[in-house]
Amino acid sequence: MPTPLSPSTIAIVKATVPALAEHGLTVTLRMYERLFRNSEIRDLFNQSHHGETGSQPKALAQAVLAYARNIDNLGALSGAVERIAQKHVALNILPEHYPYVADALLGAIQDVLGAAATPEVCNAWGEAYWFLAELLIGREATIYRDLAGRPGGWNGWREFRVDRVVPESDTIRSFWLKPTDGRQVLRHEPGQYLGFLFDLPEHGRLKRNYSISCAPNDRAYRITVKREAKPDEPAGIVSNWLHDHAEPGQIVRAAPPAGDFFLDRATDHPIVLVSGGVGLTPMISMLETVAAESPQRPTWYVHGALNGRVHAMREHARSLVANNENLRLHTFYAEPEGGDRLGESHDASGIISAKWLAEHTPHQLATYYLCGPKPFLRSLVNGLLREGVPPSRVRYEFFGPADELLEEAAQAA
Repeated sequence: MPTPLSPSTIAIVKATVPALAEHGLTVTLRMYERLFRNSEIRDLFNQSHHGETGSQPKALAQAVLAYARNIDNLGALSGAVERIAQKHVALNILPEHYPYVADALLGAIQDVLGAAATPEVCNAWGEAYWFLAELLIGREATIYRDLAGRPGGWNGWREFRVDRVVPESDTIRSFWLKPTDGRQVLRHEPGQYLGFLFDLPEHGRLKRNYSISCAPNDRAYRITVKREAKPDEPAGIVSNWLHDHAEPGQIVRAAPPAGDFFLDRATDHPIVLVSGGVGLTPMISMLETVAAESPQRPTWYVHGALNGRVHAMREHARSLVANNENLRLHTFYAEPEGGDRLGESHDASGIISAKWLAEHTPHQLATYYLCGPKPFLRSLVNGLLREGVPPSRVRYEFFGPADELLEEAAQAA
């Protein structure tokens, strides 16, 4: 554990809460502007979450504000610390990278707050930053050691060969990846993701995370990726490159499985898996695991798609629940097309609601696992809390930083 913060530092940091509430986003935008002047540091980050419309600066602004508000009660932030540490491991962040962030953050505070950023304020935030940094560095070191020491584990970037490509819908493909060294792979927790490092012509080094969509095994990983409609925007560059170029034999580099969103396999309590669109990827991993390891566990899988043309893995999901009364599947189509037949291709028209989940699944007992686009999750996370499901039984993962979704969920709770 790092040296505890001094009372004066705690008091000064808490006194900056109003300024951070007003100017926090400006501070974090400025911080990333400063940080990314160094191309080597810029390449450490997933750039699809940055820029003026990116979600990461806003997420960091809210995280900094939460840190300041809870500086005297850091136990409230333990979940956030674990989530950040897991993401850092997937990006291969190391202790030597932290000073660059410290310089950029403190410089941004001075730039934005001006005369209000007195030497006392800067010193207090410097102490507060390094206290949190040491917590993260310690936790990340533990994660790195664990990953390297487990069967099939590794640290850093490992080469994988695309073994086969499977079209799952008009817009979604699965890529099976096997290590080029021929050795076994680390068994992931169902729901975790892989961090990837790409070096693409005209785009340079890019990092992305993709959920693992198969059950844990010793041989290979499967990722299931949607082709994005806007290929030139950051969020679509890598996904569309995979669709266009990642044929069998293509080499990609991946970090070990990471993430704190995964199926609790230590209990047989009821679970409800809920996904929207390509958010099905961690849910299929969980459903495959339940079907293979604990088929007696009461499980509901509720999936929402636009229509049958873009609905991925429909037959695979059906095969997993077939002939098992403990596993139930229900599918919603928001905008069914002419070829879609109610009762055949899907079970309901419209979108999944928290009210429907409360009425059709055991919300007084079940743990809910959710993954999908931000509006989908914003509605369901907050809706389930309003339906009386405790926050501890509402778990979620989605594409990008959990910025305002977390704040709204905390307020709803």
